[in-house]
Amino acid sequence: MRILHTMLRVKSLEKSIEFYTKHLKMELLRKKDYPKGEFTLAFLGYAPEDQSAVLELTYNWDERSYDLGSAYGHIAIAVDNIYEVCEQIKKSGGNVTREPGPMKFSEGGGSHIAFVEDPDGYKIELIEKR
Repeated sequence: MRILHTMLRVKSLEKSIEFYTKHLKMELLRKKDYPKGEFTLAFLGYAPEDQSAVLELTYNWDERSYDLGSAYGHIAIAVDNIYEVCEQIKKSGGNVTREPGPMKFSEGGGSHIAFVEDPDGYKIELIEKR
């Protein structure tokens, strides 16, 4: 068994695809409209779906709004240089909500992390590879 994907409902498919491809360097793997269901699915990731878990963005054509809910936490992505990645995200118009630095409350300094936010307010944790 393996995780296939994580699904997020989004208000603007175009803005969300731009965020994940431009700022987080994911690749749009596939996108398909479902006219009978009145929704579109887009799958993004760092590798093909048969090799890695991916992100599924669901856009409902009625453009309803969503409550992120208090149970949602974040998506985590490993990066090589967290300071460089955050600087690139800010320069290209992305929203860094927690500047990169050591993880608080961790003994021995721990991992270096940062948080960014996508156009719908979903949090993405960036964790520097050690």
